[in-house]
Amino acid sequence: MTTTAPVLLEMRSITKEFPGVKALSDVNLLVRAGEIHAICGENGAGKSTLMKVLSGVYPYGSYSGDIVYQGSQVRFSDIRQSERAGIVIIHQELALIPDMSITENIFLGNEPRKRGAIDWKSAQRQALDLMARVGLREDPDTLIKDIGVGKQQLVEIAKAFAKDVKLLILDEPTAALNEADSQHLLDLLRGFRERGITSIMISHKLNEIEAIADEITILRDGKTVETLNIQRDGVDEDRIVRGMVGRELGSRFPDHTPKIGDTFFEVRDWTVRHPISAERLVCKGESFHVRRGEIVGFAGLMGAGRTELAMSIFGRSYGVYLGGQIFKDGKEIQLKTVADAIHHGLAYVSEDRKAIGLNLLDDIKTSTVAAKLSKISKRGVLDQVAEYKAAEEYRRELRTKAPTVDEGVSKLSGGNQQKVVLAKWMFTDPDLLILDEPTRGIDVGAKYEIYGIIQRLADQGKGVIVISSELPELIGLCDRIYTVFEGQITGDIARKDANPETLMKQMTSTKKMQTR
Repeated sequence: MTTTAPVLLEMRSITKEFPGVKALSDVNLLVRAGEIHAICGENGAGKSTLMKVLSGVYPYGSYSGDIVYQGSQVRFSDIRQSERAGIVIIHQELALIPDMSITENIFLGNEPRKRGAIDWKSAQRQALDLMARVGLREDPDTLIKDIGVGKQQLVEIAKAFAKDVKLLILDEPTAALNEADSQHLLDLLRGFRERGITSIMISHKLNEIEAIADEITILRDGKTVETLNIQRDGVDEDRIVRGMVGRELGSRFPDHTPKIGDTFFEVRDWTVRHPISAERLVCKGESFHVRRGEIVGFAGLMGAGRTELAMSIFGRSYGVYLGGQIFKDGKEIQLKTVADAIHHGLAYVSEDRKAIGLNLLDDIKTSTVAAKLSKISKRGVLDQVAEYKAAEEYRRELRTKAPTVDEGVSKLSGGNQQKVVLAKWMFTDPDLLILDEPTRGIDVGAKYEIYGIIQRLADQGKGVIVISSELPELIGLCDRIYTVFEGQITGDIARKDANPETLMKQMTSTKKMQTR
């Protein structure tokens, strides 16, 4: 794609305000036909807000500025109008209904009709054609809940093609995907480009942007910083980071000298059955240990059983317990409920902060103290002064960007929501903090801050477990890394020996680790 291609979209001087917050200030965006245009910026920079303005989620009249699409000014009053114009947005939280089939989801609200009734035979034929275009090989009658996240993402794209898409907007499309599914999606976008379809991609995965984008527009604090051409401007990851954060970021990880003590937490022969499939074991006699002051990583492909292991340990909140022991400070403990786990000093930060980690109807102060109300209650009555004080202390310590702790968590960016979840569990004074995908969907600057928080917790003598799908994150942050394959721990690798090749070999091995 060359810069001589005609302009498909131009957004001029877009300004969008919410009560007390100017989310976008005089933002400009120019996208050429047939290109892949990336939008980068830290959490809260205004990327998703800009795309919601474009797609009519925020209708004309709720913002100022002009949108020129295919040479004409457009004023969308809702998302249906933008879709009729060929603009389709796929949000980070997929808009699919789990208990409906692939076909039903593809044509939801857009069903083919014959004599006034839905023509399901035609819908199935069209669904198969659309699925083939995105490389999805499934029975179209399969329920959405029975396919993985990567395939669900493909259903969303097939759904976009059912609406005759000309401009496809993807908000963090690979955030929840494993490496293979991410690569498949990027290859699809390259294929779309060859067929003249224009894509706008929001992503924090800078290596993917560098590999696939033609041009990049960088936003910072709701303003346009610059637009770069990947080839002409010689763009690499460091150049993108400098534009995003406004400074050089010498290292992606803070400098840290670990202070590791003795083993204080140990799991032996942990065996758990799948909650529905009685014949399937999700944990197969797994054993591991954590020392005080140690950051321990868990690496594995999607479906390896890392989250299942963590949740089952945390008060048996996943699966059916079949056997195994947990020791803390040399004594066996029973963690039969989440309350037991919290009482014994465990904390678990879920990989899904919005569905499980937070109640999006709550404010910051309510969320911060939610896991241990007894800490600030007297005779069963909540001390509201203590609640506010605790929340404010964590807001300052974690540098959460919010005007006050009375702010609703739903209004925060992803990185700041994650800080609230961390504050919630830090408030319980845990000895062992389990972090499941702690930086998913978070920009490079916020990641750096969260890495620093993790290191400070370890320096306080706590143990930290980090589950992550990003191998560079585990290698850069963790003192030791366990690899998991099909419910078994297959490797225990020291930081000095950890590299992507070694980890991947152990993550795909059926050979169980020899106890050290």
